[in-house]
Amino acid sequence: MAVRAEHRQLDHRVRLEWGREGAALLTAECAVVIVVDVLSFSTAVDVAAGRGAAVLPLRASDSRRPVPPGVVRAGPRRSTGPSLSPASLTGLPAGTRLALPSPNGATLCAAVAATGAVLLAGCLRNASAVAAAAEAVGGPIGIVPAGERWPDDTMRVAAEDALGAGAIAAALPDRSPEAELAVAQFTAARDRGLPAVLAATSSGRELRADGFAADVELAADLDVSAAVPRLHDGFLRAG
Repeated sequence: MAVRAEHRQLDHRVRLEWGREGAALLTAECAVVIVVDVLSFSTAVDVAAGRGAAVLPLRASDSRRPVPPGVVRAGPRRSTGPSLSPASLTGLPAGTRLALPSPNGATLCAAVAATGAVLLAGCLRNASAVAAAAEAVGGPIGIVPAGERWPDDTMRVAAEDALGAGAIAAALPDRSPEAELAVAQFTAARDRGLPAVLAATSSGRELRADGFAADVELAADLDVSAAVPRLHDGFLRAG
């Protein structure tokens, strides 16, 4: 993908771009890439990794492909077992290896994984821990809010992912203007109350309408987790 130099945020150590194209750009130029999908992939990964599980991110198009032996395939969000719903993972046994497809966060993680870049999964729950881990890797640091998809598969900017990206960027120095704006959005939402703001976003309203209010509540818990899901041998796991 040919990108003008002015669009690459080269003057800054912490950079932010959205979605698939942003992931491709930042993966090519950054030492570490953080994928942020607050509702719900990154939050689900944090909950699973915090319980000692490992997550295999699957592109949505790979949701029916065979998984390796010993790997549990996540079901639909309304299924009775593990799924993309973070609430469904709160009792996940330690040592579980979970294949987790999603059209946004998991799809981006799978794309970044294919490049060999250092990959972290970040959300509001583990924002400070992920920022510290990225800082330890070194820069440049790329933050990719995943966004959602419109029915025609174009990207829909998702406010919750801007908030998660901003929470991570807030703990890092030398931010691009794009990252600074995400920090400003996060700060304003934190001051108003993250649970209420997240519940009022389009994605939050959608999940609540579908009976998944608990997922929104889990996603709004700022810095309750020290888990830093990092890709090792194809799986996102803490440590």
